[in-house]
Amino acid sequence: MTAMNWQVKLLSGGKDVELNGTHELTTGANHIYFHLPKGQILSIKAELDVPISTDEKIFMNGYQTWTYCPEYSVTDSIRGLHRIPSFGVKKFHFDGYGDYHFVNYPYKSGVTHGFSWCSFRNGKHVRLLASLDEDPGYTMFTYDANLQHLTIERDCYGIESGGEYALFDLYFKEGGEQDVYDGWFDELPQKRIPAEPLYGYSSWYNRYQNIDETSILQDLSGCKTIFKPGDLFQIDDGWEPKIGDWLEEDRTKFPKGMKAMVEEIHAAGFEAGLWLAPFVAETESALYQTHPDWFLKVNGENFTCGCNWSGFDSLDIDHPEVRQYLRDVFHRVFDEWGFDLVKLDFLYGAAPYGSVHETRAARMRRAMEFLRELCGEHPILGCGVPVMPAFGLVEYCRISCDVTLDWNDKLYMQVIHRERPSTKQAIGNIISRRQLNGRAYLSDPDVFFLRSKNISLTEKQKEKLATISALLGGVFLTSDDPSSYTEEMKEQYHRLRHLTKAKVLEVLPDHGITIRYELDGAIETVSFE
Repeated sequence: MTAMNWQVKLLSGGKDVELNGTHELTTGANHIYFHLPKGQILSIKAELDVPISTDEKIFMNGYQTWTYCPEYSVTDSIRGLHRIPSFGVKKFHFDGYGDYHFVNYPYKSGVTHGFSWCSFRNGKHVRLLASLDEDPGYTMFTYDANLQHLTIERDCYGIESGGEYALFDLYFKEGGEQDVYDGWFDELPQKRIPAEPLYGYSSWYNRYQNIDETSILQDLSGCKTIFKPGDLFQIDDGWEPKIGDWLEEDRTKFPKGMKAMVEEIHAAGFEAGLWLAPFVAETESALYQTHPDWFLKVNGENFTCGCNWSGFDSLDIDHPEVRQYLRDVFHRVFDEWGFDLVKLDFLYGAAPYGSVHETRAARMRRAMEFLRELCGEHPILGCGVPVMPAFGLVEYCRISCDVTLDWNDKLYMQVIHRERPSTKQAIGNIISRRQLNGRAYLSDPDVFFLRSKNISLTEKQKEKLATISALLGGVFLTSDDPSSYTEEMKEQYHRLRHLTKAKVLEVLPDHGITIRYELDGAIETVSFE
């Protein structure tokens, strides 16, 4: 992995212009800038040979936090939407969840792709190639194991050029896992916001949207039997009338309102958290019906982000009334209702596209900066967000898709997009993105379960999810009602919570997963198939 040949194509002065050069990739930061003539960028691409052994593992980071991206073998490929009939994709907008609307999936054995960083691991030896700046465009990696060839591209088609441009801003290092990732994050300008590990409860994975004042207070009462003062009690989706209508709670469910719920949560000794999806609105919302001009237009039409709820579209974060609306929402959430933390979801909706003046990555980063401004010092738990634009702007962030109450969701769900809910796939991402925890933010592996009712996971599957989450994450939440816990379950919870204090020494993801850690002065090892 040394000589990197780069190529830039432009439309300048009505003519196609091609520029070429070579860069010797060195250990550490590689800043590759070039003075481009005035015009529009058609492509920025670099190519280099990366020989690997037949048993070497390839990691390509997925587009957003939910995107499934385990380590791949030399014969793997990445499944996109090709198994779904086009009418199904159009009807359910499966292409809105990830990178499908701007990445061409080759569906070829041995060809994998990803964003912002990639790695090649042979046992304990890692070669890491990672971006140091995504604002000029997402850094997209495509590796063809058949040719042992890596292609790097900037996602910047159509951007106006004229002056010095960061063709690539890359970090390269090889060695042990801890060393190479520490080196990358030392070079990154975005530094982690200090935060303490998060423990507690989320209402989603038991009651889902079927929450109301009675059920929330019931779970709150149960949480007092096991959680500690200062832990989080989070009200998830279902409190609002419709997605997008954030200024009023659903009074049929919460007649006393959110402020009263926060007072109850604080009286119980817990921090109060609230779920929102600030950059999208569903078609049945009052906001959608009242403000059609507030939505992001792509070729004159709204961009639909997916089929959740009644379908949901992207808001235009540059519309002044949208920005004021969001200021009003967060003022109400924090200053009037009194919430302490927000879980902000479906954030990818802010930037499915860029413009001739701004890449989609820069737009996403700017959207996250806006949220940071709105939240001030209140902690943010980010979710459903392109990964690197969240670095240094949220205290906590999801690193996986949603877990499910069974192992791998329903059979018909297994053929849809890479962002689908799945406990099996969530565990894969918790392992493959483990290096982010404590470096980019404290990682949220999603919830774990101990309960025996309203769940199809086996005891072994629940133990695997909870143990890996405790060791490799920085957020440790459950959706169980702890009032249903037996004494054995309570002991199990306290044991797992104590396990979160462990210092992870080594993660060996070959032939299952083995984690070696130090806890209470003793070196321990845990393994799962």
